[in-house]
Amino acid sequence: MRAMVIQRFGGPDVFEEMTQARPTVTPNSVLIRVAATSVNPIDTKIRAGAVPHLAPPFPAILHGDVAGVVEEVGQGVTHLQVGDEVYACTRNGALADYLLVPAASVAKKPPSLSFEEAAALPLVTLTAWEALFDRLNLQAGQRILVHGGTGGVGHVAVQLAKAAGAVVHTTVSTPEKAQIAKELGADAVINYREETVDEYVNKYTDGAGFDLVFDTVGGDNLDRSFAAVKTGGSVAAIAARSTHDLTPLHNKGLTLHVIFLMLPLLSGKGLERHGQVLRELVPLVEQGRVKPLLDGTSYTFRDVSQAHQRLASGQALGKITLTNERFRA
Repeated sequence: MRAMVIQRFGGPDVFEEMTQARPTVTPNSVLIRVAATSVNPIDTKIRAGAVPHLAPPFPAILHGDVAGVVEEVGQGVTHLQVGDEVYACTRNGALADYLLVPAASVAKKPPSLSFEEAAALPLVTLTAWEALFDRLNLQAGQRILVHGGTGGVGHVAVQLAKAAGAVVHTTVSTPEKAQIAKELGADAVINYREETVDEYVNKYTDGAGFDLVFDTVGGDNLDRSFAAVKTGGSVAAIAARSTHDLTPLHNKGLTLHVIFLMLPLLSGKGLERHGQVLRELVPLVEQGRVKPLLDGTSYTFRDVSQAHQRLASGQALGKITLTNERFRA
């Protein structure tokens, strides 16, 4: 099979094309003929060597989001069969013609989505779902603030929270993004460059603070999340490799949840939950309640260096996807 690999850590230009042996199907796994993948920040960190413990051996095939067609089914797999159109999130390996994936984490993709659209959803959906429902226990009627409402994880979180009946507020940086966030279902959109935390907390919660805050940004924004949540409230974060003063957590009796989606992928434990969430997402997509927001650019696997550069530029809006030019439906 053909694969785009890296043989050392480095910048976006380290990718090269290589022929590798096609994976052999094993029990409780499926071999997927890969149609599309997407770029997530973790992919760029692995490529750069920032998280070497998450990288496969060189020559390494990166990317975890995948959409495609089941080519072979391993012994013990009963919920999938050859020819099924599927999507999944795995640890690495999607930048290739074929990918071997634990069957427990694979689900049939939403029928209304293209492979490209489906490949944009797994990692960001699994992350948002864990934060909102498994950790924050989001309930209908609660007031939640989602930071970064047009980002990869954020745009799915806004839609999931709205579908669950929450009152959804989100932060953005431009009027263009504000309009998109409204179209995604946000009840109120905050331009964080124009309003301070105190200003929007007073405006939307009469100074009490939001019931829940989901921070998809990290860094100093985590401190702003502590300031925005109500006394006794909860904050979920996906970027917490940073140092913070925890005094606000103590003074307000807060709960902080840190989401690290790679843990099940590293340990192999909890993959059934991933497959379950992706199956539960399908009716929400088919009902029009969740849709992927794709960046306007178009890339093939051979363009992976450009796709990584696009993500690093900070100019992307929504998810950056890549299609396998060798795939045949």
